[in-house]
Amino acid sequence: MFSKHPFPPSISVSGRETPEFGEVFDMDQQVWIFRDQALVTVPRSYTVTPATVTILPCKYPESLEQGKGIPIYLGIQNPDKCLFCKKINGHPTLLLKEGKILDLYNHPEPMKPFLFYHTRAGRMSTFESVAFPGNFVASSDIGKPIFLTSKKGEYYNINFSLDIKS
Repeated sequence: MFSKHPFPPSISVSGRETPEFGEVFDMDQQVWIFRDQALVTVPRSYTVTPATVTILPCKYPESLEQGKGIPIYLGIQNPDKCLFCKKINGHPTLLLKEGKILDLYNHPEPMKPFLFYHTRAGRMSTFESVAFPGNFVASSDIGKPIFLTSKKGEYYNINFSLDIKS
């Protein structure tokens, strides 16, 4: 089952005012890179520079559903963008918005479209949309953008390794 503590021991879940930085890759060893205004997955290799992922926990987790994981803001660095979820044509969709993750963190209330429940089982993590419960960040084919899916464990990778840099 999922660990109640999804962050590595070095990550402080509360009272943090600077983001953690890291890289994300899926079970097929595909890393996230920023290309053509989207996060796409490509095979990990020495010639590929993964996107630097930024993470900050929500300041107000008590106002969100309990037991689903740690609510986090998830973004990328250079360019500074934040992942968020929005319904488009009736379907929850994963998008990137220009902005700093610290601005979301410092907002006086949780910014649900930008929050994800981070759950960890062993070395693998999942990121479930707070705004659209049951929808997870997923990857599929090489060179395709990451996206949201409700088809947990069917066709797409929803399990990622989050490698936090010290």
